[in-house]
Amino acid sequence: MENLKYPIIAISREYAAYGRTVARRLSDELGIPFYDKDFVKETARRSGYSEDDIKREGEAMSRVTRFMNSLMNNAMVYSSSYDGIFHAQKEVILNLSKEPCIIVGRCAGYVLKEAGIPSFNVFLYADKEVRNKRASELEENKGLDPKKARERHDILRETYYKQYTHQELGDYHNYDICLDTGEIGPERCADIIADIVKNHA
Repeated sequence: MENLKYPIIAISREYAAYGRTVARRLSDELGIPFYDKDFVKETARRSGYSEDDIKREGEAMSRVTRFMNSLMNNAMVYSSSYDGIFHAQKEVILNLSKEPCIIVGRCAGYVLKEAGIPSFNVFLYADKEVRNKRASELEENKGLDPKKARERHDILRETYYKQYTHQELGDYHNYDICLDTGEIGPERCADIIADIVKNHA
């Protein structure tokens, strides 16, 4: 679709808050691609790291790793795999932003803002119980306690975001709109976003 006020939509989200579901519906409504899991292949090509490395480290970081990463970076000329993957993902985000698209995660809103590229920045969240239920449905959590899986992913994602943006994930100051997918529903959230970018051009 042409003439969108915000041709680039960056979706940040809590774990299991239906980010991919919203992005997929939004992609269908606007007729523009969304990038999430397939983001991995391009990052692997640009970084030299394997797809498994990127899936593991491309949006998750433990607090201990963050501390060690910061310590090593301050102590010597050093670049961790996390840093290498983040910079490769940054290149991919900037390249994708040349055409209208939806980018899920990867600190995309922050990266685009730092580069001076206009984007509509969305944050999706939901009640913990809603996310626990959703976590139990996700393939990557099969056989795991959904609450523990959700709590673990929350910590890893929040720590990663803070490491590379120096901001708190979910701080409403950093977004154009924040939507509760549990209360509103993922489909309606997508409709709201689509209405804004289509009717405010």
